[in-house]
Amino acid sequence: MRWSAQGIGSACAIAVYIVDQASKATTIAFFSGSHESVEVLPIFNVVLTRNRGVSFGLFSGLPWWTLAFLGLTAVTLLSVWLWRTRTKLSGAAIGLIIGGALGNIADRIRWGAVTDFLDFHVGQYHWPAFNFADVAIVFGVVLLLLRRPEPRMS
Repeated sequence: MRWSAQGIGSACAIAVYIVDQASKATTIAFFSGSHESVEVLPIFNVVLTRNRGVSFGLFSGLPWWTLAFLGLTAVTLLSVWLWRTRTKLSGAAIGLIIGGALGNIADRIRWGAVTDFLDFHVGQYHWPAFNFADVAIVFGVVLLLLRRPEPRMS
């Protein structure tokens, strides 16, 4: 079976969404007890936080529905790009971004904020907590930046 760029992108988006939502549900269920933080490695903890803004808490003063609407607008534009792309790498990259965005949008709709739980740190310095949707978005952007330009359509 030959996969198209759109098929690969759609599969990536669905996989990211499922992994993201399952990992968040598992973390929420685990922290429903009395846990505040669990040290996994000396540089990595699992925590439960809610980010009402976007990256690094930016725009946290905006209502959740505004950020959800902006996210859905971005997903719509990315979906058009996915529909038009012809390379599998671009399709995968765009799919990773779409899946991550949809995972975070689902959180905004459900909780009014994005669930973050991956906490890396060195000593007392902690990187802002993040989730698998964020990882997929960053990885998708990196793939887009590293790929060869697509051939122009005639």
